[in-house]
Amino acid sequence: MSKLPLSLLVLLTFFSVNFHPKFLQNPSNTPRKIHIHKHVQLLAASACDGALYQDLCVSTVAALPELRRKTLPEVISHTINVTMKEVRDSASNCSNLRRKLLKKLEPLELRALEDCLELFADTVAELNKVLADLSSAAAPERYYADLQTLLSGAMTNQNTCLDGFAYSKNNTRRFIEGRLRRISRHFSNSLAMVQKLKKKKGRKLTSEEHFPEYGRMRGGFPAWLSRSDRRLLQAAVNQTRIDLVVSKDGSGNFTTVNEALAAAPNNSNTRFVIYIKSGAYFEYLEVARSKMNIMFLGDGIGKTWIKGNRSVVDGWTTFRSSTVAVVGNGFIAKGISFENYAGPSKHQAVALRSGADFSAFYECSFVAYQDTLYVHSLRQFYRNCDVYGTVDFIFGNAAAVLQNCNLYARRPDPNQRNIFTAQGREDPNQNTGISILGCKVAAAADLLPVLANFSTYLGRPWKQYSRTVFMYSNMERVVHPNGWLEWDGDFALATLYYGEYMNRGPGSNTTARVTWTGYRVINSSAEASQFTVANFIQGSQWLPETGVPFYPNLTATT
Repeated sequence: MSKLPLSLLVLLTFFSVNFHPKFLQNPSNTPRKIHIHKHVQLLAASACDGALYQDLCVSTVAALPELRRKTLPEVISHTINVTMKEVRDSASNCSNLRRKLLKKLEPLELRALEDCLELFADTVAELNKVLADLSSAAAPERYYADLQTLLSGAMTNQNTCLDGFAYSKNNTRRFIEGRLRRISRHFSNSLAMVQKLKKKKGRKLTSEEHFPEYGRMRGGFPAWLSRSDRRLLQAAVNQTRIDLVVSKDGSGNFTTVNEALAAAPNNSNTRFVIYIKSGAYFEYLEVARSKMNIMFLGDGIGKTWIKGNRSVVDGWTTFRSSTVAVVGNGFIAKGISFENYAGPSKHQAVALRSGADFSAFYECSFVAYQDTLYVHSLRQFYRNCDVYGTVDFIFGNAAAVLQNCNLYARRPDPNQRNIFTAQGREDPNQNTGISILGCKVAAAADLLPVLANFSTYLGRPWKQYSRTVFMYSNMERVVHPNGWLEWDGDFALATLYYGEYMNRGPGSNTTARVTWTGYRVINSSAEASQFTVANFIQGSQWLPETGVPFYPNLTATT
């Protein structure tokens, strides 16, 4: 595969075509067309250098008219437009399947198709933002982190769609799987091309650079939180400007959170605060894509509860089992407990799912058993939160940082083992992973008396390039000496990235840890710093506005 720049390839091809002996003898000779075809192939191959799915990438890029005149952002935009059409075709296909097979499909499959349609809509919205960034008058490379985040999220959406059919009895998945695999490969190729924009910024990529930029930190929060949002999260309830009040006793504007959420403005660029007074609210909530910059403000952990009990055993997909789902960008929550009380025998049963970019949770708790906290996609930050669960209870494919949180393993079913994390990174160019920074890793009160009867692990690889780190955390004796658990045989053990750095406590001893190729005890502060809020989720660009305190780097964490 040629690694020559496009301009040089154009020049070389010009001479090879126009001064070929057969062409000089007969300008209309057919070999000229062959050479033009080869020329386009060479140009496409150069643009696709580094892509995992070369044939698909080259055939897609080669179809772009006047390829030799196109810039790299224009080439990527062409690939995105092709992918957008395929996403819309897949959405149409799912709609037709749901209509034609409505009476034949089981409820789980119908819900899985509904998940897919929602995820396709999210994907189209993300791709439109990608196209806007690529065509910006400002240099597109300035949007490198956003481009990588949006494409990573779009790829995750396709796999989440397929995951919804995991427990279906029929074979509906086969009607959509081929198209979705192709779409995911387009996203993989696009991510590889976006990497070249990072090189264009003058930053050399090395094999040691494990995480893309997350962002700078400011005042204990990622910078993407504005100053006003930081003040919001740090202020007492009686010092906060509140837009709507929810109270079970009728003393507020509404008695349910769903009513208040429906009354909130759509597509708002300013913060809208919904104060949820103490009490237990048995509701299922979805903060939709149109509900941007919403804040849920409660009276504190264990005081304001939002509860539900959906599970896969009862016919819900994992995606749809969440008590609260957040998709609207810029969502923040403070002083709320989110719970799914379905129980350990009901398997996947999510308390909260977030697919909201720049979402932040401060002094909240997430309580369930299997699959408690679904960090689905995009950039997320958790600070001073409590997370309780059993199997894979922090999982998903976001770029997520949990800082100064308490992670508690609960008592599982007799045949189960506890696993704190199951990260779902599917491609080496995705900027996703779970960073556990300065947290407490412990056993919950119900597990402590029977601790010897259950094994508890830091994580296992849900997908091929699973990526998780624990740094500066206090690990109690609940952690198994091996530290990490296989998913299925040797699956992903060479391609995952699991790391531990400067942890403490009896569970942090690494002498008996797994010896997988992808596992390492991190010895370099430069490598460890890739996991910080500043470098992993561009936190310093958005967290200051939320008011959630955060440490930007390793020094501030110690």
